[in-house]
Amino acid sequence: MKLNSISPAAGSKKTRLRVGRGASAGQGKTCGRGVKGQRARKGGYHKIGFEGGQMPLQRRLPKSGFRSKVSPTVAEVRLSELAKLTGEIVSLESLKEANLVPLHALRARIVLSGKVAKALVVRGVHLTKGARAAVEAAGGKLEEAAAT
Repeated sequence: MKLNSISPAAGSKKTRLRVGRGASAGQGKTCGRGVKGQRARKGGYHKIGFEGGQMPLQRRLPKSGFRSKVSPTVAEVRLSELAKLTGEIVSLESLKEANLVPLHALRARIVLSGKVAKALVVRGVHLTKGARAAVEAAGGKLEEAAAT
């Protein structure tokens, strides 16, 4: 293949519309802008969403969505991920050392997802109802669970 032989596919490139070249060209005189008004002027256009002073659609519709301020500080840990811990004590510090929660997390909660094999001592970490039952069933115990 030679660079001078390649060309775009037929019909993919349209020729530019040449406005103001007489009535027979189709876009003569007013050049497709209509007669008078703001849109007919050279620099006369408005910002995106402007509706002539009427309340714009993006301001008429209700706002939706919510970004929690708390969620970046609270981390969730699955029960099955506790197998990555080396010791038997589960605390916020030990979870951070094992890279199970981000370093900026202020609180952690353990949720029931998977199984726990060994008996663990949970200190200062909140457990969901199902996770609490699973830890106790494995022979573990809870100490001063933080409220979240």
